[in-house]
Amino acid sequence: MSDFWGELIGTMLLILLGNGVVAGAILKGTKSENSGWIVITLAWGLAVVMGIYAVGKISGAHLNPAVTIGLAAEGSFPWGKVPAYILAQIVGAVIGSKLVWLHYLPHWSRTEDPATKLGVFCTSPAVRSTWSNLLSEMLGTFVLVAGVLFIGANQFAEGLNPIVVGALVVAIGMSLGGTTGYAINPARDFGPRLAHFLLPISGKGSSDWGYAWIPIVGPILGGLLGAAFYCAAFKMECAPWAWVVFLAALGLMCLAYFNERKK
Repeated sequence: MSDFWGELIGTMLLILLGNGVVAGAILKGTKSENSGWIVITLAWGLAVVMGIYAVGKISGAHLNPAVTIGLAAEGSFPWGKVPAYILAQIVGAVIGSKLVWLHYLPHWSRTEDPATKLGVFCTSPAVRSTWSNLLSEMLGTFVLVAGVLFIGANQFAEGLNPIVVGALVVAIGMSLGGTTGYAINPARDFGPRLAHFLLPISGKGSSDWGYAWIPIVGPILGGLLGAAFYCAAFKMECAPWAWVVFLAALGLMCLAYFNERKK
């Protein structure tokens, strides 16, 4: 199997299990309805574990453009492979979300709220505030990419790394996910959002494209920041691009702070 197909299949499995637990928790009439945030965060962590076990030895199981870009910036992944990986991740996310739609087919008509239907596919903020939402996605992905690099720098018993990465995702969801739903993955949000736009879901409402750029730009900035921090703190390297990322992150924090002060 090629790297492309590995990333596609791994991301498809990630979204099938991850968006699947969201559907079970919020769509009307399921046996797991109202199961809550803890169930969702645990299942997303397990979805990451399963995706890594499935294709880790084929493609490295990035399953996330922010991880791919972060690893390329850090120097452990070739930039030439980045476009194909991102394309595979987006296509896999679209397919995975379509499978979720099929699996829960009888429950869409029983769910009246369009925002709930959209929430099965992609993220939305608890409080809509552009700069703060962007900052939340950046910080969550910073922890993810820096954590993945920390984990990779340590020696674990063979086969344990995916479980540790899954635990990291659970921790991010429980600690930092309550603001925006922690996309921390551009493909995880954009692919399913595109599927929501294309699928014939009755009463589905808007796909909220006005918000869609935040779970793309925020995670990419966060991934670069995580890579820059790892390089500076653990490899004692600070390339010119890293200073740009650090300054951009600082500027975003200031924008979020002063925007909230005005309210």
